[in-house]
Amino acid sequence: MLEIHSHYNIKNRIGEKMRLERKNMCLYAVTDRSWIGEKSFLEQIEDSLKGGVTLLQLREKNLSREEFLKEAQEVKKLTDKYGVPFIINDDVEIALQVDAAGVHVGQKDMEAGEARQKLGADKILGVSCRTVEDAKKAEQMGADYLGVGAMFATSTKTEAEVITTERLRSICQAVAIPVVAIGGIKEENITKLRDCGISGVAVISGIYAQKDIESACQRFLKLSKEITQQEVKEK
Repeated sequence: MLEIHSHYNIKNRIGEKMRLERKNMCLYAVTDRSWIGEKSFLEQIEDSLKGGVTLLQLREKNLSREEFLKEAQEVKKLTDKYGVPFIINDDVEIALQVDAAGVHVGQKDMEAGEARQKLGADKILGVSCRTVEDAKKAEQMGADYLGVGAMFATSTKTEAEVITTERLRSICQAVAIPVVAIGGIKEENITKLRDCGISGVAVISGIYAQKDIESACQRFLKLSKEITQQEVKEK
């Protein structure tokens, strides 16, 4: 039986190498190079880290493996600099090569049990889900946290069907591991997720499409702490 500590530490299995706490889930940035402009991709990522991002996922769908690996190595330097856990989207091998904190997989990408077997016991596994059934199965197969959505209409995944806050709440109640809400989350709609039981929010365009990324992250972090009932005061 997996040991859970009041929803704050994902589980002892993560051990000394990486212990992901609830506060790490508060503001989960998912990268997207769509809005590269005056600043480079890495500069935008660093701005988000400066602004208070607590967990960062590198998501690349169109790079070659060589390019993805090189980029992941550079991003890992930044997340190490700011002490933020680094998650790779989909690619277990890249995650292991750069010694990332873990990997996040979608329902159509890789079965959670297979991902856990490849990752080993000391890495973090996040799984996307949309139903209580999928959530329970992912937890049983070794997921450490769940990404649930899309909560709102999103330009990042136009095909994603929006789910209700009632279903989000049901998923949170059905599992013992942390849940982050994702999909179209903006400063103007984040408060609709209050009291759903989430540990944080995953944000893409709400961060990286903003002119002042650092300030946007500071505001998002404050709002997320408020709706998840985590302390707003600084460490």
